[in-house]
Amino acid sequence: MTEIIIGIVSGIVSGTGMGGGTILIFLLTFMLGIEQHIAQATNLIFFIPTSMVAILVNLKNKNIEINLAILISIFGILGAIIGSNISIHINVGILKKCFGIFLAIITINEIYSIFKLYRKEYKNKKKKGK
Repeated sequence: MTEIIIGIVSGIVSGTGMGGGTILIFLLTFMLGIEQHIAQATNLIFFIPTSMVAILVNLKNKNIEINLAILISIFGILGAIIGSNISIHINVGILKKCFGIFLAIITINEIYSIFKLYRKEYKNKKKKGK
């Protein structure tokens, strides 16, 4: 049952484009106690069908710039090859710390973006109120 809930939550987050794999890795390691390397590899398999569905929906809605997507994909494949080879040779403890730092950076960036948006809206309301 836990696996089904993890799959649904990760799929929903993935479908919104917010990084369902990040959630999946966390849930697999935290809730199921799976080793970091295995969780990351499992995430890669999970990513294939979920991204294909998201691609089809976004293509239908004309939300994808094809030329940009192709360029990013080519270099993303190169990066994935390099990253996979690095990951295999990294100690699990270091890999978990790197993943945690990555999540912290994303969190800080999101909080900063929300703060900037709030300040912008506040200044616009203040200008309109005068």
